[in-house]
Amino acid sequence: MRFLPLLDKVIVGFRDRHRIPRLVLLLGISGGGLVSYSELKSDPSVTDSSIPRTQGKKRLVVLGTGWAATSFLKDLDSSLYDVQVVSPRNYFAFTPLLPSVTCGTVEARSVVEPIRKLIKRKNDEIHYWEAECIKIDAANKRVHCLSKHDKSMEGKEEFLLDYDFMVIAVGAQSNTFNTPGVLEHCHFLKEVEDAQRIRRSVLDCFEKANLPNLSEEERKVILHFVVVGGGPTGVEFAAELHDFVCEDLVRLYPAVQNLVKITLVQSGDHILNMFDERISTFAEQKFQRDGIDVKMGYRVVEVTDKSINMKRKDTNESSSNPYGMIVWSTGIGTRPVINDFMDQIGQHDRRALATNEWLKVRGCDNVFAIGDCATIEQRKIMEDIFNIFKVADKDNSNTLTVQEFQDVIGELCERYPQLELYMKKKHMRSVTDLLLGNKESNQTESKALNIEEFKLALAEVDSQMKSLPATAQVAAQQGAYLAKCFNHMHDSETKPEGPRKITEPGRHRFHPFRYKHFGQFAPLGGEQAAAELPGDWVSIGQSSQWLWYSVYASKQVSWRTRVLVLFDWTKRFFFGRDSSQI
Repeated sequence: MRFLPLLDKVIVGFRDRHRIPRLVLLLGISGGGLVSYSELKSDPSVTDSSIPRTQGKKRLVVLGTGWAATSFLKDLDSSLYDVQVVSPRNYFAFTPLLPSVTCGTVEARSVVEPIRKLIKRKNDEIHYWEAECIKIDAANKRVHCLSKHDKSMEGKEEFLLDYDFMVIAVGAQSNTFNTPGVLEHCHFLKEVEDAQRIRRSVLDCFEKANLPNLSEEERKVILHFVVVGGGPTGVEFAAELHDFVCEDLVRLYPAVQNLVKITLVQSGDHILNMFDERISTFAEQKFQRDGIDVKMGYRVVEVTDKSINMKRKDTNESSSNPYGMIVWSTGIGTRPVINDFMDQIGQHDRRALATNEWLKVRGCDNVFAIGDCATIEQRKIMEDIFNIFKVADKDNSNTLTVQEFQDVIGELCERYPQLELYMKKKHMRSVTDLLLGNKESNQTESKALNIEEFKLALAEVDSQMKSLPATAQVAAQQGAYLAKCFNHMHDSETKPEGPRKITEPGRHRFHPFRYKHFGQFAPLGGEQAAAELPGDWVSIGQSSQWLWYSVYASKQVSWRTRVLVLFDWTKRFFFGRDSSQI
């Protein structure tokens, strides 16, 4: 019997694969015993206010453990840098499934992966500190970090990290638009903890409404659930809540099943207005059939502890509606630490950090920003129009032929992606269509443009400049791209791979970041979803829901979470959602 506990220890050692190279097994043949020895390394405790550097390596500080940061860390060659990760969350959360967590379709632990488990795959070359960055000192290249464990720390809860390179991926916070009462009385849906609070609050409302000493009107107020925001998160939560109520809670609370009301408030003219019009129309019609009250064209002006006050945008008609619970999902805002950093580097009055096309923060050396906290500020083609003309004019004739421009159009489309988008929108098949319009071919070969004609031909190109959406898909692609750049940072100094520079000699070290859109989903409840995929392909119905299942399962960051999510979906199918308040 003594053999079994020892065998369990060995199994644990083999399960942690990063320990296998340091695990020595000694088998005692005569005694039949099994002895295991494991040499483990642990992070040194921080006793000073600053972290000592690793000799021979430049320090790379990564702020955050969300989509952008995790994607960056997974693809980074961590042996090249002294990598320090700072985040108050010691896990990665699969945020697209948070609406499912709010109603128990998926459990909270099924959508999170410990960050230490992810970085252990890097052979202990990445150090993680569970703390929050409270200030970025751009002048001295250091960050001030505050530990979450601020009790009994004897004044050691704050420490400093200096850096050679820094990647800012702290995400964003919910945007309240300074609406009175939102912070005090509304739930948000940005973090796993938010989803857990919403789940408890929903069940609290049903338990409260089921008490015997309440009138019917009081029960109706308690069971009035309001969702503010008609974007993907708000719509998906409303659909999940409707399914939770109709499929599970009405069986457990039959006395109040006809008193539940779900209201979706949208300031725009349509919900899901970033999707194809066919999807928006279908979603509105489905919600109407399901009994979800969709109020479009309404702006919330105040939230009190008892009512939500709204104003209709076209008529300025005011209304006050009592509620039991409100979920606020109206977009994202900048975190205070990012606001302070932007003031330091001269980016005042902005909603996000401005970066160039290589994700480098404008006005700051060796600092990069990815994910929801940043936005790419694409350079306008008209700002460089004279330099573009000069580069393309190889014979220095002060005129530009179609062939001369054709020789540089590929690099220009890479440097200025709005040029390619403009040609596609205008259905231009060649450079000739762009420069000379629909003139006859015998005229185009000999035609040459001067600078003013060239400016006129490209005058509307910059109208196609668009900001990238703040989605997990964008953040993940930015993280992977930036990791590739860091992996080849040294080689790119002598062998630049990017397009030629327009305003100065030479080439850029890397190709600029280009986002590739793989489509987007909108689960609408009742085992139906809408999918908008590349190529103007739209799918609505149960087939799209199964496609949603397969894509979201495949995008999990580990096999552990993938198995857990699939198990939760299966469990819900057979046994329904759990309604316990845990």
